[in-house]
Amino acid sequence: MLIILGTNAIAQNTFTISGLVRDQKDGLPGASIYLSGYKIATVADNDGRFKLANLKPGSYDILVQLIGYLPYSKSVIISDKSVQVELVLKENVAQLEEVVIRADPNRQKYINQFKEFFIGKTPNALQCKILNPQVLNVDFDITKSTLTVSTTEFLVVENKALGYRLKFIYYSGHPFFEELKASAAKKKKYIAAREIAYYGSSQHFFRSLYANKTQEEGFIINKMIKVPNPNRYPEYIINTNLEKIKAVPEKTGIRQNKGKIDTALFNFWMKQKEMPKTIDRFSRAEVLTDTLVHYFNQNLKYLSYTDALLIQYTKEKESLAYSNTGFWIFRPLDVPENEISVANLTGEGVRFYENGGIYDSRSLLYEGFWAYEKVADMVPMDYVPLPKK
Repeated sequence: MLIILGTNAIAQNTFTISGLVRDQKDGLPGASIYLSGYKIATVADNDGRFKLANLKPGSYDILVQLIGYLPYSKSVIISDKSVQVELVLKENVAQLEEVVIRADPNRQKYINQFKEFFIGKTPNALQCKILNPQVLNVDFDITKSTLTVSTTEFLVVENKALGYRLKFIYYSGHPFFEELKASAAKKKKYIAAREIAYYGSSQHFFRSLYANKTQEEGFIINKMIKVPNPNRYPEYIINTNLEKIKAVPEKTGIRQNKGKIDTALFNFWMKQKEMPKTIDRFSRAEVLTDTLVHYFNQNLKYLSYTDALLIQYTKEKESLAYSNTGFWIFRPLDVPENEISVANLTGEGVRFYENGGIYDSRSLLYEGFWAYEKVADMVPMDYVPLPKK
């Protein structure tokens, strides 16, 4: 009786994503299907059909790869039932036609810049390598000083610090994770490094927040309040003075010396305009999760707040390597050197799952430690930390 009840309980809490991978006409056998952010994958059968089982409610990105076709991604939400999908791939015309490559002497410099923003500058990032940089299309717009990097294929990154091979279609969410082959001793090192990467991360925080265990897990939540910058004049005064400088007739007032603008005064008001309108103030009042988090539905919780959340992780101190970067967050002198991150809402709120996954990854913008840690410090969304002793 107990075994039967236990099996039913598992069946009710897990679901499947199944379906067909095809082109414009037929099913495509051998297509690789991955779940972005996880270590879950499968291969389409001879008819192009597939099944990904034992999935909990959540938001998933399905990634598909097959030689001769463009990589494909589709977002799927599991709420209270299994999902069926049809994934239609397009031929990779670039592989079939002649490709002309334009030599760019600055290409390697641009790729190195991309790696810093994409993989990061942490100690783990030093052990990461892009295995197929040739798939990257690099374009630098001199007029806008903007670097654009894109690809029509999977970008593969090998992380020898955490023991993963990561596959990306685009960097808007998470990659697919594969385990690197390793000896028992090497696996032990990987596990230790993964534990460090997981604890204190945004994924760890949102899992703890969902379970209402943030304090137990070592997190303190405060607010970063934005207050008017006392060193900046009000916007209307700045604009009024700039207009006066531009509008004063020649040889009168401040426009003298054959109609030349008083550059010192002009530069003063321009610097005022460029100054931030607000400055951040560290609020000492601790935010209680009971007033912060609410149920959105049976599988999602909802977080909404004013200003910005300031999250301290008390079980790890900021490293010297981090302190020397531009991500450091100001703190009062009497606040311990805990890892500090700031979470800014880009909309009205953020919805998140039990596993720490965010329903819409664009709903938050991070500063501080979570902004410092990038791809090199990611673990899968289904990562299970070691039992606590």
